[in-house]
Amino acid sequence: MVKLLFVFLLCISATIADETKEIDALTQKIQTFIEPQVYEQNKAYINILFTPSSQYYVGERIDAVKVTQTLKENGLLNLFFKKPSELILHFKTSGSPLFFVKIMGDTLRNIGYYRYVTKESNLDNSEFTWTISLTSEYATDPRILQNELAKSGCSIVDIDRENPTEWTYIIDMRDGRLNVEILEEDMEIKLKRSLYAKWVDVSNIKKLRITSSPRNSWYPYIAYYDSSMHLLKVIKRDRRRSKMILSMKENTYYLKISDIYTLKNIRDDLVLTPIGSR
Repeated sequence: MVKLLFVFLLCISATIADETKEIDALTQKIQTFIEPQVYEQNKAYINILFTPSSQYYVGERIDAVKVTQTLKENGLLNLFFKKPSELILHFKTSGSPLFFVKIMGDTLRNIGYYRYVTKESNLDNSEFTWTISLTSEYATDPRILQNELAKSGCSIVDIDRENPTEWTYIIDMRDGRLNVEILEEDMEIKLKRSLYAKWVDVSNIKKLRITSSPRNSWYPYIAYYDSSMHLLKVIKRDRRRSKMILSMKENTYYLKISDIYTLKNIRDDLVLTPIGSR
């Protein structure tokens, strides 16, 4: 009987220790996002907000995006600066650097970041880090970034805040893909005029017919890429074209459609007609 009681007390102690460890890890993460005085002044309120702590875990890891969202919604995390400042963002992943930069570039543009500068890129063993800087009046909202990344099959694994203007994001891109139109047989897509080259997913088709409107002066630039964004082939035509039929090899996944001179040459639609499936 005494032995059973002893074993029971050991189990209870272990459970309490695990819970304390869990709370401590969450508290440490919370403290990285807000100033020390803000934490101390609102400690009791924060304890209430983050109870039960289990809601802020995904498996064994802390849901950093959810933590920042809770702090922000309750007035404890201010993402705005007093004046326009240099915002430095570090993005880390274990995926393909080329593919990652393309996904992140599209994601940043979609949330309104057009004018940023690459400060550093580094491939260390299996981890790739891409650092950018831009002038901004506020820090990136992690929830908005997460929602946009999800459109490309990526997610934020962790976030570190060095200071109000310097943040690090760990990105999981194992299921990453470009957030572009997936072409299928028996469909027709019209590409509207744009300042940017058009990207499409051609992984499911054998051929593609591109028809240019008579109003265009299209001088084709077509680039073929595999699923990891390695360049496979480039087609350039220094002659105006009204129609092209392109064949897709088995490893062709994405197609970039542009003009060798300027996208201003494409004044009207380019019509894409997939042919055959694979």
